[in-house]
Amino acid sequence: MTGSSILVVDDEPDIRTLVKEILEDEGFRVTLAENGAEARARRDDVKPDLILLDIWMPDIDGITLLREWNAGGRPSIPPVVMMSGHGTVETAVEATRLGAYDFLEKPLSIAKLLLTVKNALEASRLARENVRLRQYSQPAPDIIGRSDTMARLREQIKRIANHNTPVLVEGESGTDKEAVGRYLHAQSSRADGPFIKVSVSALSAADAAAEMFGRAADGGTAPGFLDRARGGTLFLKDIADMDMGTQARLQNAIEKQSFTRQGGVEPQPLDVRLVVATRYRLDELVKEGTFRDDFYFQINVVPVRVPPLREHYEDIPELLEYYVNHFVQQEGLPYRRFATAAQNRLRRYNWPGNIRELKNLVQRLLILGTSETIELPEVEGALGEQVGARDSGDVRNFDLPLREARERFEKAYLEYQLKQANGSVSKIAKTVGMERTHLYRKLKSLGIDLKS
Repeated sequence: MTGSSILVVDDEPDIRTLVKEILEDEGFRVTLAENGAEARARRDDVKPDLILLDIWMPDIDGITLLREWNAGGRPSIPPVVMMSGHGTVETAVEATRLGAYDFLEKPLSIAKLLLTVKNALEASRLARENVRLRQYSQPAPDIIGRSDTMARLREQIKRIANHNTPVLVEGESGTDKEAVGRYLHAQSSRADGPFIKVSVSALSAADAAAEMFGRAADGGTAPGFLDRARGGTLFLKDIADMDMGTQARLQNAIEKQSFTRQGGVEPQPLDVRLVVATRYRLDELVKEGTFRDDFYFQINVVPVRVPPLREHYEDIPELLEYYVNHFVQQEGLPYRRFATAAQNRLRRYNWPGNIRELKNLVQRLLILGTSETIELPEVEGALGEQVGARDSGDVRNFDLPLREARERFEKAYLEYQLKQANGSVSKIAKTVGMERTHLYRKLKSLGIDLKS
């Protein structure tokens, strides 16, 4: 456990220095903070393995800070050991109730300090190991469906799983591309490593590179997604939303098999299998100039197409049963079975929203239904509501992913502006504050026909 990172928070300089020297002599890496505000920043930047936290500080007391970190009284990750020269039994009990690992009284005993630190780090290691074992004891992820279409997809993934090249997963919205990524990870030699999912569209535009590659500052480091996925798989959802600068850095990292943290100089080995997903034609985005061609060729080594649900409709009964069981087990919803006529109707449905639409439909029917069997009229009613909302262009469908909901609103908004401006793109550009070339590209991407 030597080499572990420890954050020491205390407003007394002499104590900070003493504890730092003791711990560094034992081989630990130590970061110091003199108050609560600095402790928050150091905890986020350094990601320590253990925190030694003083109770009495000028800006915020340690108990309040512990309560903030351990919302709901859950044990902290990293663990926290409280310190105080004015401790009482009540204070120690309160700290333990809030999730502190232990309580040390000042003046500190060196022997007790070191024993407590080592025990806390070992307990934290065992807790993480238990979490990992629980994760791996779950059934291996699978791709649902016995059709020839899905059998071919599984075989394709098994063939490429143990190659370390990037994989591009393409498919319509709602085709559950993440399930393909998880299945590929489970079939690979990296299955014992982490599977880290990142929604690119949710990354902060100003800080995307730091979130991806990590930060290095003030002698400490804040790991990024590439660090967290080390030895495993990094799944990047909505890759089309990645800004050009981050694309360039990631392309360079794949090419060199190393990367540098934001603000750092030391290259870090890239020990990650990269799986990226999109519902867009990236080659079209390359032609439009909104996606880098070198990055596209780098990630398009092994493309995998996820078929839409209408191409394997024979799997619908199995999918219905799978999601019924899922919601019964995960959300405690009452079990209901689909009547044969209801299943046949759903087999004939076109499923424009694919697996996501089917999953949402099952959840709605389980929540709202009262009988044990889901009959055809109930299914017809639920499908009518979905089709009605879609045909009316309703932008208030909160079941949609963020990007799709945003696009639906943008399309309705720009169609309204077109009508108000009698089809004049120059007028719309002034009204909405967009450059005309960008506006033309946006109208095209949203499928808005200017001629009509």
